Formats: sequence, C-alpha cells, structure tokens
Amino acid sequence: MGFAAHLKELRNRVTIALLAICVFAIAGFFVADYILELLARPLDELSERGYTVNLNITKVTESFNLKMMIGFVIGIVAASPIWLYETIAFFIPGLKKRERRYLLGFIISSIPLFLLGCATGWFVLPRIILIFVGFAPDVTTQFLGAQEYFSFSLKLVLAVGAAFLMPVVLVMLNFADFLSAKSIIKAWRWAVILIALFAAMMTPAGEIMSMVILGVPILALYFLAAGIAYLNDRRRARKRAKEDAAYEAERAEEAQAASQADPAEQADA
Repeated sequence: MGFAAHLKELRNRVTIALLAICVFAIAGFFVADYILELLARPLDELSERGYTVNLNITKVTESFNLKMMIGFVIGIVAASPIWLYETIAFFIPGLKKRERRYLLGFIISSIPLFLLGCATGWFVLPRIILIFVGFAPDVTTQFLGAQEYFSFSLKLVLAVGAAFLMPVVLVMLNFADFLSAKSIIKAWRWAVILIALFAAMMTPAGEIMSMVILGVPILALYFLAAGIAYLNDRRRARKRAKEDAAYEAERAEEAQAASQADPAEQADA
C-alpha cells in the first residue's frame, strides 16, 4: 500500500471515529440531566449531615455548557470501542499475530480497570466534597457554582479511572521488552510514594479513609502488574534458553560433521 493510500485510509478511519463520537455526544446531551442528577447526589448526603449547600447557575449559557460538557464526555467514553477499533485497524496490518493478540488483550483488560477506577472515584467523591464543605463555618450557607462543581466531580472520577490503567501500561512496556519485572519490583518504594501522593492530591486535607480506598487498589494493581511481568520474563528467558540450546546443538552438529569430513578429504588427497 502506497503513502497516498495510507493517508486515505487514515482519513476514513478518523472520520468514522469522529462521527461516532459526535453521535454519542448528541445522545449524551439528551441524557445529561440524569448524569447531572447522579453527580449531585453527594450533596444530598451533605444535607443529611446538616450542611446547607446549594448549586447555582450564574450565567445565561451555563446550563447549556454543562450539558455540552457531559455530552462530550459521554461521546468519548461511549464511542471508545469504535475509535479504539479504528485505531487498531489502522496499525494492525503491520503487527505480527502474537502482537495483535497482546494488543487485543490489553484493550479488553483496560475497559474493566477503567470502569473500576471510575467507580472507586465515585465512591470517595462524597467524602472529598464533605471535606471541602466542612471548612465553612456552620452558620454559613454555601452556594456552589454548578459548572465548577460538576467539572470537579467529572475530573476526579475520570482521573481515578485513568490511574487504574497504570498496570496495563506497565505490562505493555514489559511485553514490548522496554521494562523488566526486576525494574518494576525494584521501584516499588517509589511507586508507593507516588501512589500516596496521588491519593493525597485527590483527597484534600489528608482524609485517611479516602486515601486508603484510592491508594490500596492502585498499589495492588501495581504489584499485580509486576507479577504478570515476572511471569512473562520467565517465559521469555525459557524461550531464549531453548533457542540458545538449539543454536549450540546445531553448531555442535556442524563442527562434528566438519571434523568427520576432514579425514575423508585427506584420504582422497
């Protein structure tokens, strides 16, 4: 396939991916009210605890912008099977059969991990909002900007979902022979520090329970990735040892055949 044909295929696949995102984004725009209602539920828990918190629309276009933001996020997430397929379909002709299988496995494993991360972020969201609201005096009534609140909630949930993809990235680097299991295991102290920092950033004021809920699963996934990388390194080492043994056996046979041929050549001479 020539360069022009590659460009044409790339254009077609990008067009399909963008159309899919647009279609799901439009659908997401019409269900945005339900998503906004879900994201606002942590405020109900605050009301039960005695806090007075109100969401406020302060601009004429803010409601529309909120729905657009929700619709865009839904479009990206809901259309992910399509744009992931188009991306893979463009690159997959240049991959070997085993590489295709690995790539498919990485994508399939990424989906439940991302959803698990989003669910974890959603679980700690009320605690985090409670911490922020708790800084206000009891005699005050808090008026939260709706766009700021929903933007914060979405970013938190999606950030935790993305963090849960870390083991997939580590395993991918290991399978690509860029990162060894030994390196992953050796860096476990740095991993603990970085994961703790991430959990602390996501949970202001150092709320211990939320930090544990966020950090422990990510750390467990890190060591799971290290275990998978270790098994892959052992498999790769056995394969290389077998190939080396076969090569040495072939060299020995060639040397033996050459040594047997020399006396015969001398006798003929």
